[in-house]
Amino acid sequence: MDRVDCVVIGAGVVGLAVARKLAQAGREVIVLEEAEAIGTITSSRNSEVIHAGIYYRAGSWMARMCVDGKHALYRYCGERGIPHRNCGKLIVATSPKETEKLQSIKAHAEANGVLDMQLLAGEAARALEPALACDAALLSPSTGIIDSHAYMLSLRGEAEEAGTAFAFHTPLVRAKAANGLIEIDAGGEAPMTLQCSLLVNAAGLSATHVARNIDGMPLDRIPRAYLAKGNYFSCNAKAPFSRLIYPVPEPGGLGVHLTLDMAGQARFGPDVEWIETIDYEVDPSRAERFYPAIRKYWPTLPDGALMPSYSGIRPKIVPPAVATQDFLMQGPRDHGVAGLINLFGIESPGLTSSLAIADHVAELAEI
Repeated sequence: MDRVDCVVIGAGVVGLAVARKLAQAGREVIVLEEAEAIGTITSSRNSEVIHAGIYYRAGSWMARMCVDGKHALYRYCGERGIPHRNCGKLIVATSPKETEKLQSIKAHAEANGVLDMQLLAGEAARALEPALACDAALLSPSTGIIDSHAYMLSLRGEAEEAGTAFAFHTPLVRAKAANGLIEIDAGGEAPMTLQCSLLVNAAGLSATHVARNIDGMPLDRIPRAYLAKGNYFSCNAKAPFSRLIYPVPEPGGLGVHLTLDMAGQARFGPDVEWIETIDYEVDPSRAERFYPAIRKYWPTLPDGALMPSYSGIRPKIVPPAVATQDFLMQGPRDHGVAGLINLFGIESPGLTSSLAIADHVAELAEI
């Protein structure tokens, strides 16, 4: 039986960042990915926003990983010429009642270590974005956008330079923990059996399924998975904004965002649609509830401008009735299985947090 030091399950952005970190620390790494290429699922179906870290619960893993990861990601992209733009974001209040909430959002962000937020009167906000309708706004200068695929290609390249091997079309069939090692059966066209000292479950939407296929992993330590689909719509009209535009959050969500891609094209979303099975179809009729929400801050949005674009699915580990979740990053001290690290519930801000999550995995692996 072949023996390898580390196996990472999943070649999404987090799995790639973890593989790179482990390999650069001198570990021998193989990445197993059931799809045909890197980043084909959650990592390629998001808004490509570099988040500031504003809304997450103070002290949570999401807050800590996002703020640390944001700084690391900007450095990484700047040093390597990865396409990105530190464009900033406006959180817009369109009524006096919403304006009252801006100060508490700013205070919450500061508790998370986001210290650059600026309160703007309506006139000052419109000086930045003349097409904007608002009563007041909160400027987040450290929010940005990134070409996520270019970033993932860079992570893969650096992982491979440090010796990482990738096996695509290679799903995990089962694994068994025994005697301080983990034995892995991988499927696909070229099935293989491996022994490893460290197994990192970075399988995203499939992370709970992978964990259930590891003999020895306590079932009561595996959270239940829920699927929250986010639908995006593109716009056939040129959006007159140079920054991301977010409404003041509403109960159950952050409202309909206007985000920009690297070419300056606007897209709207994601909304929240709880589903039972994975399905990426975007129902055109969902646009009808987008229009009134968007027109609160962009009143001249033309009729018929929104077109179904794409969707992504958040790997939730809390049910719809629970408003917030946190990353669940388990090491051997949490579940008792030597050499196993599970990454559950890595939804947004997983892309922004990826380098920080990789650093934390390295700590759990005691590198």
